[in-house]
Amino acid sequence: MSRWSALLLAGSRPSGDNIMGHKALIEVAGVPMLLRPLGALLESPLIGTVCVFAQDLDSLRPLLPDDPRVELRQSLGTIADTIAELIKAKALDYPVLVTTADHALLDTAMIAEFIAGAEGADLAIAMVERDTLMRRFPNSKRTWIGFQGGRYSGANLFAFGSDKVTRVIDRWRIVEQDRKKGWRVLAALGPALLLGAVLKLRTVDESVAAVGSKLGLSIRAVQMSDPKAAIDVDKPADLELVEAILSGQA
Repeated sequence: MSRWSALLLAGSRPSGDNIMGHKALIEVAGVPMLLRPLGALLESPLIGTVCVFAQDLDSLRPLLPDDPRVELRQSLGTIADTIAELIKAKALDYPVLVTTADHALLDTAMIAEFIAGAEGADLAIAMVERDTLMRRFPNSKRTWIGFQGGRYSGANLFAFGSDKVTRVIDRWRIVEQDRKKGWRVLAALGPALLLGAVLKLRTVDESVAAVGSKLGLSIRAVQMSDPKAAIDVDKPADLELVEAILSGQA
């Protein structure tokens, strides 16, 4: 298996975040949050280079390790714009793993499981099934999208296997600021998918395969076994939960 390149998105949303200040710099159990997913990526034998994207480079530069595998680059206004420009400039070495600085619980086991499930797809999306998370963390509040056979939350891990992912970038722009509203995501991908989810007509695998068929690329949902994969730091309650998990109190 070839080594993957990784994009670590550490910018801020144009509309602002639910946590004050630069989110990537917030300390999680005494460590700036950015360094937690970055450390996992660098520890993984499956990852080659890691490119960190942010708007405020001067704030992040002093934090980054002196490692030739790490590069800090300027991001554009939105995630979609940044990725679209990289693809247009042919600046991506496929396959590419994409994750975010607020994925504070990311570890090498999650990376390995996701890559194994994503291998060969043009686009792969990590998901966690609701029962998997609720059994371990019953008080966790996530955004759930329902399908036949279960409800799922995204896990902030994406895989790009080819330039064909450009076919979904414009649709991502539509919902980027409302990606926590599941119905908006489904509607942007097509009314058939939204209706299918509302009526529970398809499983999650059938649904993403249908979207891929319509757009002319292979899309795969990778179901993660570790419920922590679905927990990012998007609000103060998430930060409390993550720190409790890291300290063994959750």
